[in-house]
Amino acid sequence: MIKISHLVKNYGSFCAVDDISFEVAKGEIVGFLGPNGAGKSTTMNMLTGYLSSTAGSIKVGGVDVLDDPLNAKRLIGYLPEQPPLYPDMTVEEYLNFAYDLKGCKLDRAKHLGEICDVVKIGDVQKRLIKNLSKGYKQRVGIAQALVGNPPVIIFDEPTIGLDPKQIIEIRNLIRTLGREHTVILSTHILGEVQAVCDRIVIINKGKIVADELTENISRAVENTRRFNVKISGPQREVLAMLRNMSGICYAEVLAARDGDAYTYMIESDVGVDIRKKLFFTLAEKKWPMIGMEALGMSIEDIFIAVVDKSGGERQPAERKKSRSIEAGRAAAEKEMADQIIEKTAREAENAPAEEESAPEGKYYEDYTPASDSFRADGGDKE
Repeated sequence: MIKISHLVKNYGSFCAVDDISFEVAKGEIVGFLGPNGAGKSTTMNMLTGYLSSTAGSIKVGGVDVLDDPLNAKRLIGYLPEQPPLYPDMTVEEYLNFAYDLKGCKLDRAKHLGEICDVVKIGDVQKRLIKNLSKGYKQRVGIAQALVGNPPVIIFDEPTIGLDPKQIIEIRNLIRTLGREHTVILSTHILGEVQAVCDRIVIINKGKIVADELTENISRAVENTRRFNVKISGPQREVLAMLRNMSGICYAEVLAARDGDAYTYMIESDVGVDIRKKLFFTLAEKKWPMIGMEALGMSIEDIFIAVVDKSGGERQPAERKKSRSIEAGRAAAEKEMADQIIEKTAREAENAPAEEESAPEGKYYEDYTPASDSFRADGGDKE
């Protein structure tokens, strides 16, 4: 549905986007991530036709954004980070304005009514936009992106300013949209990406450094090596045993205490499941294990590791001991980052060259929406 081929954007001598290529299939929800200044917003602005590219091409449904921008934009609904609102209009006036501006052919009253219902703004339709709260303004911005039921929807930080209940509603909406639309979601809330997206693409310093299915990353996150273990026993002896136990690369005692039981944070070596061995070792010494909590590796850890690895920003830490906390805590993230970056680099090297020709505007001329009204049914993406 979306094909980005060898895209480049230069600002004078500065290269903001450096020869990136990736595709998004119909019905796929992709999280597009990157640190500030990575080229993420520049890429999204070129994708929506707001900026022109220095080189390369972007095709939406077979329509080249640069050669045929009007037809390409008809296929896209876009919510920028700052919603494009007119504060002196009422919500109703603004949505009707967006309807006319997009040349929408759907039944006006029914279509706009369904959008207002699904975005939960029906009770403020008569109010001026400037008098709305930030959360309601964000929802009005989402509503305008949905006008016309476009096959491609791009959200840039869609949940900014929303309360927890509204965030859940918007996440459910995005999952629902993914059934019939292609969705690109850009956000700094990485848990949101993990909850909603099918795939994650990370850009850093103008280059795509990671392109991986969310389920693969989630599987790595769930394969934890860190635990908080509450053990009843002499603190010094327990800590010494943990630090000298094969399969454990790091151990420290935490402040939490429950009677004669102390809580220890431990981390196992890569590929080692330490739980059974630890249980039997403690049983032999008659030190009861009161509890064990898996700490896990967060998606934030992986994102930071990928960015640091690709940008060369992480500096070697000074270590007084061979088993340092930095070495222990960074091992899994570094391994995952290496795998993702190497896989993405191999796929980029094997990417086919840009096609020479494509029927101009063909997709838009042949495009027929799956339904003649906006989908407002709820539920998770199956």
